[in-house]
Amino acid sequence: MLGPQTYLETSTYAESTAKIDPELRAKMAFDSIDPCRKKNLTAAGYMEDTTGFSSIGNSKGLFGYNRATNVDFSITVRTSDGLGSGYANPDVTDISKLNTKATTEIAMQKALASASARALEPGKYTVILEPTASVELLQNMMRSMDARNADEGRSFLSKKGGGTRLGEKLFDERVTFISDPMNAELPLSPFGGGGGGGGQGRFGGGGGDGVPQEKRTWIENGVVKNMYYSRYWADKKGVKPIPAPGGFIMVGGTQSLADLIKSTDKGILVTRFWYIRAVDPQTQLYTGLTRDGTFYIENGQIKFPVKNFRFNESPVIMLNNLEALGKPVRVGGNLIPQ
Repeated sequence: MLGPQTYLETSTYAESTAKIDPELRAKMAFDSIDPCRKKNLTAAGYMEDTTGFSSIGNSKGLFGYNRATNVDFSITVRTSDGLGSGYANPDVTDISKLNTKATTEIAMQKALASASARALEPGKYTVILEPTASVELLQNMMRSMDARNADEGRSFLSKKGGGTRLGEKLFDERVTFISDPMNAELPLSPFGGGGGGGGQGRFGGGGGDGVPQEKRTWIENGVVKNMYYSRYWADKKGVKPIPAPGGFIMVGGTQSLADLIKSTDKGILVTRFWYIRAVDPQTQLYTGLTRDGTFYIENGQIKFPVKNFRFNESPVIMLNNLEALGKPVRVGGNLIPQ
């Protein structure tokens, strides 16, 4: 068992979220439902707030305690004929940062704009992925950065014939992933094995048996810098255990979604993916479908909505074919660029 550890003082708890009452919940629901009703749109969604604590201790003197709050808001808006659909899904630690009306208006715009979708031939297109789309693929990749899987040949980080690809440049040089429990937008539990805050436990922060979390670089300028090691596997390999992060930050740029659209000659804007399934875990190849607003872009403008596509893509390949990175936003307990 671990002995005493030193943990960071993270900001995973917001008093404003802990004090949410039925009146506030009702107002935030009304702010989402009422605009849809006025435009004859159908809204379906939920707001889930959590307040709690995680504590860990043992007879060797280990003790950790962390309070955390989190709010998830999800809204799907559809036109009355069912042909148009829009979606938004932010999450926050502090309820004061959530505006359900503004979020719903984004989903409403997508629903109204996507009602007359046209068929577009399958092919290779320049694609702008909103964070709600890219987060699933990126989470799947980051979950696969386990050292044991790599050492035993079951990972995209495994080398043929043995060994791992730690230290190799596998991505575009603009690709950098970090985790930082002290990040103001994405505070996380200070110890592996803890829960709550910024999607903790949703991504993989549940392991570690109390091993302290710290700011860590996983991929830097395209180079794999770290993998996570359970205490068991770290002991087998004679290295320091590294817990999986509760959430990750992909470093981006400063461009907005509108800026990215303006700079695209021909392409497709994707709101989100769904029904994602693994095709080949060792190459990180996945298949899935677009959903809730897919649009054709030409000469820097959205021209028309398109019918949903099935895709086959690997985030490893995707991150080797970057054209631009926008400003990161929080979604799914992570910070993801446009």
